[in-house]
Amino acid sequence: ELRAQYEALAARNLQAAEDWYRARCARLHERAARSQEAVRASRREAGECRRQLQARLAEMESLRGAHQSLERQLQELEERHSAEAAGLQDTIGQLEDDLRNTKNEMARHLREYQDLLNVKMALDIEIAAYRKLLEGEENLFSMGSVGLSELNPLPNPTYSFQPRGFSSST
Repeated sequence: ELRAQYEALAARNLQAAEDWYRARCARLHERAARSQEAVRASRREAGECRRQLQARLAEMESLRGAHQSLERQLQELEERHSAEAAGLQDTIGQLEDDLRNTKNEMARHLREYQDLLNVKMALDIEIAAYRKLLEGEENLFSMGSVGLSELNPLPNPTYSFQPRGFSSST
């Protein structure tokens, strides 16, 4: 009877242990399934993060290349503009030299013109003096009896053009 009780108790304990074991295994399987699902979700999320990281890295490399290209273009533009500015400065210098030379040449031409004008005026005055003398001689010949020495108070009249150095202001 004792034996039967022990065997019944052992059977009950064995059944309880198996039930506990099955329940525990079921809970562990359930937790393992949830953990596997969490691992899969984490892997999917990690994969998505990797893809996003690779996309961002590719975008960053693309932007870095665009930035370098823009930097090169900016440097080329600055070099070109500085070369153009230097060329324009040279042109300005040449034009200023040309302007200074032209002003000097105009001043020289103006002085020459003033000198020629002064010579012309002196010649006009001399021509007018000769005209008066000629008119005076014509009058003398037309009067007939009056002598040349009586009309001209100067002992030896000589009218000749002698060029003088004229100073002109510009």
